[in-house]
Amino acid sequence: MDTLRYYTSAQVASDLITYSFCTLVTDFTRYESMVKSFRHLGFDAGDCEFLYIDNTVRNQADAFSGYNSFLRKVRGRYVVLCHQDVTGLDDGREGLDRLLSQLSGQDRFWALCGNAGVDGSGRRCIRISDPYSPDQSIGGPFPRRVVSLDENFIVVRNEANLALSRDLSGYHWYGADLCIIADILGWTAYVIDFHVWHDSKGHMDDKYMLLRRGLREKYRRAFRSRVHRVVSERNIYLSGQRIVPAIINGALDLSIWLYAHFKRLVLSKMKHR
Repeated sequence: MDTLRYYTSAQVASDLITYSFCTLVTDFTRYESMVKSFRHLGFDAGDCEFLYIDNTVRNQADAFSGYNSFLRKVRGRYVVLCHQDVTGLDDGREGLDRLLSQLSGQDRFWALCGNAGVDGSGRRCIRISDPYSPDQSIGGPFPRRVVSLDENFIVVRNEANLALSRDLSGYHWYGADLCIIADILGWTAYVIDFHVWHDSKGHMDDKYMLLRRGLREKYRRAFRSRVHRVVSERNIYLSGQRIVPAIINGALDLSIWLYAHFKRLVLSKMKHR
């Protein structure tokens, strides 16, 4: 059963949609406030849509399965994964259009961007207002390339064909998971200067720590060192290390060359008999 719902019945032709706002809803009062704020800022010009999964009565989808449904089915050029407790401030539609256009000019392989993250050196990059502090701007100038994003507001480029891990579940860490997968596929992630209000301080409960361990275990398996076997028997050794894979792959390449050379010699002798 399809759990995705449109906030309004009016649907835009698929080739005209620029922004698809996608939200898991547990409180329709908050959600309606979020939709109203972004519409007021210009995200209602005939090429924007607002979709949700209704988790008010029972949990129909967690973040991983729910946002995967959105990423798989929605039609917008940009898919906005947005919390229900986010509201737009002074940065409107024209501003986001301009920021994304500039980002594409700077890096044509960007796949996702948001308002808070951490770069490769561990530096926090934040452009947000929340209960901790208004009008935060840390780690700029923006856009700033990052390796993880906070989940409150993430813009995903639809053409990147991203998805979240099937073998993880819950409501935490999916921003990091999405950035890791983008990196594996050759795409990049950024924090941009798009200012919103996020009405949450966040929380690190037991489920947060459990999913942290799950994410760590999942990528321990995914990044394990191993010989990757192929039909042609031209196997390769995969590892995040440098020296050992170079030695092993050198040995594998040598064995392929010796086998091919031996085969040529045998065929040559058989031909001249």
